[in-house]
Amino acid sequence: MSHIIEAFFELHQGLPRQAPGSDTTTRHLLSEVSPLPTRPRILDAGCGPGRAALLLAEATGGHVTAVDLHQPYLDELDQEAARRGLSDRITTVRRSMTELPFPDGTFDLIWAEGSAYTVGFDTALRAWHRLVVPGGAVVVTELEWTGTPSERARSYWNATYPLRDHAGNTGAARAAGYQTSHHWPLPEGDWWAEYYTPLETRLTGADLDRPGMREAVAAVREEIALRREHGTDYQYAGYVLRPENGTPMNDWTTRPEAAADLQAIREVNLAAFPTAAEADIVEALRADHDAWIDGFSVVTETADGEIVGYALLTRCHIDDAPALALAPCAVLPAYQRRGAGSAATRAALAAARSAGENTVVVLGHPEYYPRFGFVPASQLGIRASFEVPDEALMALTLDPQRPAATGTIRYPAAFGV
Repeated sequence: MSHIIEAFFELHQGLPRQAPGSDTTTRHLLSEVSPLPTRPRILDAGCGPGRAALLLAEATGGHVTAVDLHQPYLDELDQEAARRGLSDRITTVRRSMTELPFPDGTFDLIWAEGSAYTVGFDTALRAWHRLVVPGGAVVVTELEWTGTPSERARSYWNATYPLRDHAGNTGAARAAGYQTSHHWPLPEGDWWAEYYTPLETRLTGADLDRPGMREAVAAVREEIALRREHGTDYQYAGYVLRPENGTPMNDWTTRPEAAADLQAIREVNLAAFPTAAEADIVEALRADHDAWIDGFSVVTETADGEIVGYALLTRCHIDDAPALALAPCAVLPAYQRRGAGSAATRAALAAARSAGENTVVVLGHPEYYPRFGFVPASQLGIRASFEVPDEALMALTLDPQRPAATGTIRYPAAFGV
C-alpha cells in the first residue's frame, strides 16, 4: 500500500491543484467571510503545495499557517512564498490537520479546500472548532450528492468516501457546532482546468514499472471516467461555517476581576483546594507589582452573577525573557466538570494573546491542559529549577509565528520555588 501512496504523490507533484478548485472560487469564498481583522491569523489545513495559502496571504494581508503532512508540498510552498516575497507571511508546519498544537482561539479563519476529504468532514470540523476565535469562520470544500445518484456513482463513492447531500452536510456541520452561513457549489470548470486535465496529461508519462504506479494510474483513470459519465450526480461545494454560540465552551460569562470580587475569588480557591495555600498565593501575587498584570485575573460567573470559576496569569521569566505562569485555576466543587474552569482559562489566555504575550507555562494535570494547546515544556526547551515530572510541566506559545522563550523558569516569590 505504501508504494501506491508514494505513486499517487508522484503523479500529483508539481500540479497546479490537488483537488477541484480555482482562484476564482477561493476569492468568492473569501468574500463571504468578511469582515476579517486587519491582519487575520489564518490556518490552511491540508495546504498541499499552497495555492490557497499564497492567495490568502496576498489578499488579506494576514499571516497564514500552512499545515500538511507531505514535506515536498511544504517545500514547494516555501519556495513559491520566497519568490513572491511572502516568506514572512506564510509559516509551513508539518503536522496532521487534526492533531494541531495551537491553543484555543488561535485563528480568525480556518481554510481547507479539498483536504477535509483525507480525514473526513465530521472529524475535521470537530478538531478545528476549538481553534477558531469567537466570530471567526471555517471555510471548507466537501463532496456531496446533487440528487439521486446512479448505481455506479453510489457504488464508487460508498467504497471510497461515502457522500451525503447538502442537507446531510449541513446537519453534520451543525452537530459539530457550526452554523452554515454560505454554500457554494464549485463550477464544473473547477474540476478540469487545473485538476483533472493536468493530471490526465501526467498519467500518459507515468512509469508503470515503478512499484505501485500501475495501481495508482488505474485508480485515477477510474475516478476521471466516473466524473465524465456521472458528474451530474455529485459535486464539490464550499461551506462557510461559523462556530455556534451555546456550545459548552460558551455557556459561561467570563470577565477580568473587579475590586468587589476579591472575597469571592478567595472563597472559590478555598473551596477548590484542600488548604488555603492557593488562596494565599493569589493575594500575595496581587500585592506583587512585578508579577501582577491587570486583566489577566479572570472570573467565570453564572447568569445571576455568582462567581464560580477562576484563572490567573502572572509574570514569570524564562531565563531573562518575560513569560506568564498559569496558576491557580479553580472552580467551586458544585460547578466542576461543567466548563467553568475551561472558560476562565480560555479567557485569560485570550487576554494575554491580545496583549502580545507569547510563552505561558503551567504545572498541572497532563490530561487537562493539552486541551488549551499546552505541550510538555521540555519539547520547547523550557525547564524548572526544581524536580518535576516531565509530563506535568507544560508550556504553550500563544503566537505560532513567534518561538517560545527557552531556559529555566523563574517564578514570582509568592510561589515559593
